[in-house]
Amino acid sequence: MKTILVVDDKASVRTLVREYLTAEGFRVVTAENGQTALYTARQEKPDLILLDIMMPEMDGFAFIRSLRKESDTPVILLTAKLEESDKVIGLELGADDYVTKPFGMRELVARIHTVMRRAGKIPHPSSRLQIGEILLDRETHSVTVAGQPVHLTPSEFDLLALLMDAPGRVFSRLDLLEDLQGTSFEGVARTIDVHIRNLRTKIESDPTNPRYIETIFGIGYRFMGS
Repeated sequence: MKTILVVDDKASVRTLVREYLTAEGFRVVTAENGQTALYTARQEKPDLILLDIMMPEMDGFAFIRSLRKESDTPVILLTAKLEESDKVIGLELGADDYVTKPFGMRELVARIHTVMRRAGKIPHPSSRLQIGEILLDRETHSVTVAGQPVHLTPSEFDLLALLMDAPGRVFSRLDLLEDLQGTSFEGVARTIDVHIRNLRTKIESDPTNPRYIETIFGIGYRFMGS
């Protein structure tokens, strides 16, 4: 049984989400702020975290900063509809996806399954991809650059694997969004741009002059390198 940590300062939200996800077969634990959530995450080791941003004592952004120092547990942000900048900041800090409030529970469950599938992907027959100095191993869910391990979030890992699977192919932002978030995604091009920017800082020796992930202006991205 998969465990989900629900972090929200509103008791009504925690109760609603807990009851629905429990009925869907998940084990659910809750926390009312980021500080409590950090302790709970260390004790319960959840498979995924649903995270509100605006909370007392420790907000969602501070929580992600602390969490990413010790864990790559997938995080889905729960954001207000008009907080576009919050979504981008959260993704830059290492969140994997976001759902805007108010959200439907069926949509939330679909997002949870999509992100968890990415985080625990089944080994692929061709589990190792190597281009240039980058080696990606699906089976161990690891990436090295010039022999040095690189820490990627589940979303970054899946995005890199998709690009490396088809070197030279140009992917539109819509292509990449659909692959990462499924057919029922609620995404914007900027989401992919944030993930690409994060990836470049981790795998490129000079992110401002990338060797591997090339921008095709007006279209999207492709993976190059030799």
